[in-house]
Amino acid sequence: MGEEIVWKCKKLCKGRSRAILKMSELTLGLGRKRRIDIWSHFTYDNKDNKTACKQCGAKIAGKNTTNLKRHLQTTHPEIHAKIQKTYDDKDGHGPSENKASAASATQQQAISTAFLCSSKYKTESKEQQTKEQAIARWIGRTGLPLTTIEDEDFVLMMEIVDRRLTVPKKTKMSNLIETQYEHERLKFKERLAAARRVSIGLDLWTKKGLTASFLAISACYFCVELSKPVHILLALEQVTHPHTAQSIKACVDKCMQEWAIPKQKILTVITDNGSNMVAAFKNTTAEETSSEDDSPGSTMEGDSEIDDQRYHHVDMEMDRTPCVVHTIQLVVHMLQKETTVKKVLDKARSVVKLFRKSSVATQRLLDQCGVIVVNDCPTRWSSTFNMVTRLLTVKDSVCQISNDMGWDNLLTSEWQKLSSLHDLLLPFAEHTKTLQSDTASMSLVVPALFDLLSHLTDFAKNTRYRDLVTLAEKMRSNLNQRFSCLLDPTDEKFSALAAAACFVNPTVCEILVNVDVADGNIQELLKQAEDYVVKCTFPHTGQEDQSEDDAEEEVEEPEAAPSSKQPVFRFLSKCRTSRPKQKTSTTSIRQQIIKYKEELSHPITEDTGTDFWLAKSDSFYHNLKPFALDLLAMPASQAFAERVFSITGDLTRGRRNRGRVTLERSAFLKMNRDK
Repeated sequence: MGEEIVWKCKKLCKGRSRAILKMSELTLGLGRKRRIDIWSHFTYDNKDNKTACKQCGAKIAGKNTTNLKRHLQTTHPEIHAKIQKTYDDKDGHGPSENKASAASATQQQAISTAFLCSSKYKTESKEQQTKEQAIARWIGRTGLPLTTIEDEDFVLMMEIVDRRLTVPKKTKMSNLIETQYEHERLKFKERLAAARRVSIGLDLWTKKGLTASFLAISACYFCVELSKPVHILLALEQVTHPHTAQSIKACVDKCMQEWAIPKQKILTVITDNGSNMVAAFKNTTAEETSSEDDSPGSTMEGDSEIDDQRYHHVDMEMDRTPCVVHTIQLVVHMLQKETTVKKVLDKARSVVKLFRKSSVATQRLLDQCGVIVVNDCPTRWSSTFNMVTRLLTVKDSVCQISNDMGWDNLLTSEWQKLSSLHDLLLPFAEHTKTLQSDTASMSLVVPALFDLLSHLTDFAKNTRYRDLVTLAEKMRSNLNQRFSCLLDPTDEKFSALAAAACFVNPTVCEILVNVDVADGNIQELLKQAEDYVVKCTFPHTGQEDQSEDDAEEEVEEPEAAPSSKQPVFRFLSKCRTSRPKQKTSTTSIRQQIIKYKEELSHPITEDTGTDFWLAKSDSFYHNLKPFALDLLAMPASQAFAERVFSITGDLTRGRRNRGRVTLERSAFLKMNRDK
């Protein structure tokens, strides 16, 4: 009953308001203002409620201005065009723009929208926290000072982006960045704990002026969780002078302890060829590892235990592998020692310097070719090749502009020698680009080195320049000497790591396996690679020299649990004879290798070696597959650790040497993003 009364009152009030509004319009003449430009052509009859056209006398029902305008448009187009032109000139824009602006002016914002725009997110709301974390990631990865978020322009920008967001203060932002940093460290620490083998990369960098030095330590491994190779930055330590081998080794040991990486997991440490790096990871000889080898009266079982202890002790020492790309570039730098070749390169550098110092010549070169000449830098890989390549690309324009400017230029014979020098350096630049990848490049080292040796041999036979023939022969000899630790099994420092990585990569190994047997060096490398794989999987597979008949392990069948209904008599268990152990067949590592080599005789359909092993069965390749994935994940260089300083170099300018706070944190968050 009460609701009905309320409804009637509302209806009565609504009717009265309409009546009052209508009366006010009649008495006060309220309503929309008439458009004089249209109504000057019409007259309205209030009695008949019709509007008559003064031009043609046509009558239109009502007094709607839109109907009148439509009548003029269809019947009197010249009058309509004149009215429309006057209206457009008055407003200063076209009819479509006028319509849009009128619609936007009359459109009103909804009350709910206006309320939401003016209210702020709650502190604990998901939207506020998500946006705060996004700002924290940006500040943390870029290394910007925390005062950035308190800048007036930054606050104004965020208000324009989202008016409901409350920009946090720098104290809260510092806590958020630290929380993200610790969360990322914990995530990668768990992944490293699940990793089987890890490769460590090192690089040492000193600022200009020698005011500070930093050591970057990275780790590359096959991530079991993501099923792919991953390379991350572990630490960026600020080290003091002098950079001795002991200080470098101490930093690495400290980092391995913080990340809980046992030395048994470390396959190798990849460094440059600096004397301090070489001394920091000198290999311990076999005679120094154990003093029990010559103990008298040792049985065969005791000998195997001693061998096992020796193996683990050797693993405790971290082996060092030279950065392949650094070493290749040392071979390339031999061209600076050849007098005639250096003379041509110096003349090419002088031409490049003339162009880079002249804005007029540079602009003309840009207009003609769209590129400029580049200079070489001794600390940049393949920089000499890049300089020669660019010069040969813009050769015609360089010659023309040099003649116009009155500069000395290269002779025709020198341009031809420069072209031959380009052909000599091209494979080195291509392999440098391939081998400097962050992951999955160690398996390409051996075929790349054989390819370079073959290239130098062919180049010496085909070129017509005697000095380049001599240079190619010297480079080939130097390449063999520097990489004897990877290519020569008779070398005292030989390591089969690169050969083993190549062996488990079917995309390149199928060529080496099926190569002519006459090449004894390749066949010996493959044999050493097999032995290395067997040795490294030895703790998991038992006796490494098992034959196929002996590749069986005795497994004792578990006894059935006594029934609860039967009484238990302890003295009977003493008299019970043990059951004979049953033998279950398992696949030895040698059999897995034989099966793998049989598969190499068939075409490989997978694009990469990692894809090949991921598609294989875990039951048969239970030992070979995990180790193969770990080897394939390895990088061939420490370019990842060196790249850290290109990214974080701005943070070390001047006195900003905050290695343990801003620098290390921002480098860690930026280098390890999306991994």
